[in-house]
Amino acid sequence: EVQLVESGGGLVQPGGSLRLSCAASGFTFSGYTMSWVRQAPGKGFEWVSRINSAGEITDYAVSVKGRFTISRDNAKNTLYLQLNSLKTEDTAMYYCAKTPYCSSEYCPERGQGTQVTVSS
Repeated sequence: EVQLVESGGGLVQPGGSLRLSCAASGFTFSGYTMSWVRQAPGKGFEWVSRINSAGEITDYAVSVKGRFTISRDNAKNTLYLQLNSLKTEDTAMYYCAKTPYCSSEYCPERGQGTQVTVSS
């Protein structure tokens, strides 16, 4: 059974930073491209970033490029997302997903999420 458990969210002021983690189990983590996606209240899923299986190739949504950094540690079966220069519009539930991409309506293989709230 695929399990993805996110952690590291919280309340942070604009301009602040957070580091999210996602512990994976139940599948061969090192064999899959992984993504981070987010969902703000009342909105659909927004794909944020992905990283290939070896951790060599990364992609970012325009809205986060230059501020967020995705990484992974295949020895620890863990995916990370470093969030810097946070803005109020980054407030959302953040999910890791066992997929290269999620549509706004469909993102089945994801964890339970960790809440990020950016507010002064």
